[in-house]
Parts: sequence; C-alpha cells; structure tokens
Amino acid sequence: QGIETRNPEFAAMLREVARVAAGSTAAVLLTGPTGAGKSQLARRIYAVRLRRGLLRGPLVDVNCATLRGDLAMSMLFGHLRGAFTGAHADREGFLRAAHGGLLFLDEIGELGLDEQAMLLRAIEDRVFYPVGSETPVSSDFQLIAGTNRVLPGAASFRDDLLARIDVWTFRLPGLAERPEDLEPNVDFELARASVAVKRRVSMNKPARAAYLDFATGPDGRWPGNFRDLAASVLRMATLAPGGRITPDEVATEVARLRAKWGLARPADVVEEVLGAEAAAQLGLFDRIQLRGVIETCRAAGTPAEAGRRLFAVSREGLARKNDTDRLTKYLAKFGLDAARVMGR
Repeated sequence: QGIETRNPEFAAMLREVARVAAGSTAAVLLTGPTGAGKSQLARRIYAVRLRRGLLRGPLVDVNCATLRGDLAMSMLFGHLRGAFTGAHADREGFLRAAHGGLLFLDEIGELGLDEQAMLLRAIEDRVFYPVGSETPVSSDFQLIAGTNRVLPGAASFRDDLLARIDVWTFRLPGLAERPEDLEPNVDFELARASVAVKRRVSMNKPARAAYLDFATGPDGRWPGNFRDLAASVLRMATLAPGGRITPDEVATEVARLRAKWGLARPADVVEEVLGAEAAAQLGLFDRIQLRGVIETCRAAGTPAEAGRRLFAVSREGLARKNDTDRLTKYLAKFGLDAARVMGR
C-alpha cells in the first residue's frame, strides 16, 4: 500500500497490518507518538478494505482532541434542530456519516467519559441517540482508533471500551526509532517542499551528509516525528538560494532544531581537534573554514571522499586531480592529519 521502510521490525508489522486489513473488519487500535503516521496507516487500511469489498461507505476522519465541551456529543452523535441554543438545523454527526464505511477516531483517549459511554453502545449495538432525540439512530460502521497515550489502566478511559477497540493493536514506531528511514523520507519531503515553494529544491552532497549525520545521531530526537521532519525540510527549502540547500542552510536548521528541542550547544570541533589554546589563536576566517573541513571529513568517512567533496568544483581545472594530497596539505598548515581529524 505504498508505505516503504528499511526497518525490519516495522516492515514485519506492516505485513501483518496488510493481512488484517484484507481479511478482517474488526476494530483496530493504532498507538504510537504524535506524527508517527497513524492517520496515513488508517487511510491505507481503508483503501484495502474498500478494494476488497469489505466496506462501501466513506472514510470519516475525526481528531477527538478537537472535540471539547457540549459540542463533542453533537459532533459525534448528531443533534436535532432546537436541541440546544444555536442548533438551527438537524446534524447527522460523524458516526452516522460513517454508515457503511470506516470511522477513524484519532486521539480517542481525549474523549470524555460520557462520550465514551455512548460510543461503547454504538459499537456494540450499532445504535445511538442524537442530542435532543428520543429515537435511536443506527449506523453500521467499522472503527479504527488512534492514540499517543497509554490507555490500559488510565482512569480517564473506560476499560470496557478499550476491550472493544483493541481487537487488533499496532504500535507505530517514532522516527527516531527508524533511523534507516530518514534518508528516503528526506527525499520525499524535498519533493513536497518543491511543490510548496513552487521551484525544484535539491540538497548538495555535503549538506545531505551533514543533515543526515545530525538527523540519525543521538541528538536527532524528532519529538514531532514526520511533522517535525516535514517542517524542517520546508524551512531549508524556503531559505535555499536558487533552490539548492547547502551546508549553510543545514547548519542554521540544525541550530534551530537544537534550540527547539532544548539541546546543549554542540562542542566546537575546532577546539576538539586543536585544543582550546591553539583554536583561540586562529582568526575568524581560518576557524570557520577549518570547521567546515573537519565536519566534511567526519561526514565523508575517508580522506579521499572528503577531498572529492571539498574540491568538487575547483578540481575540474586541474591537470592532476589528487584530492587527498590537497586535503593533507591543507590540514598540515594547522599541524593536523586526516586520522586525527576523523578521530581515528
């Protein structure tokens, strides 16, 4: 169904989801952190069941976190005209709208206890009462629920309702748990960002290496998961000169993410390699240039690859293209060699 992953555990879970979607109409509970893709997976399950003829009606997608106060009952179960102040016309409600189809209740843990009680009866008996009505209304719908909360044992969630909605439970891992999926999703978000900024956006190799090094490293927290990643790539795409994201845009974005996530400022790699005393003797130009060389070396992995990245443009005008030698001579000016820079 188009959800690709390089993570073996997630791939195995998706294969089981596919079998459930194609062979069962029972309720499904999708758990996992916000932004992990629960809504996307619910839409995929709906597409499979629709294609298999297991349902014929629409997909009704509801974010329960937006249902607050007296209007929650009305939005879910509908109301009659005049049922309360402002009820100028009948409303069918989300449950009735999902008749014959699939109702996706995202963040179901945010529903109040009264709404939970009515939802339980609607699931068990396929009937419920709209607000202000004494006549029951029927609706035959399939249910997928989503939550980022731990529902078992929660005082704010009914155990009997939980028992009805977790016939099949699948936990979606967060982005930080799937580091191998970051690179292809960066490409996916670049394509989306290109549409948003109305120009083709790409990322050069040093920028990609620096961004992925941070994104997949220990500081790549991604608390908002794919929402964080999408926003991050969009910011870089918006600021990229000529639609080409460079290490400058990446450095700015990484600093923004670190501040947003409350991470400490990373150690200065120049001080780390040279020592604080020697680093303090460098002028600003040399310090900035050396920092970029060190970061490129570490992202590249080998002196030869680092040289190719650093001298990709200027090397074309040389008769003899020895990138490693040029890098070695540059580092020697500071009393450094590639092995020391790369921490080997």
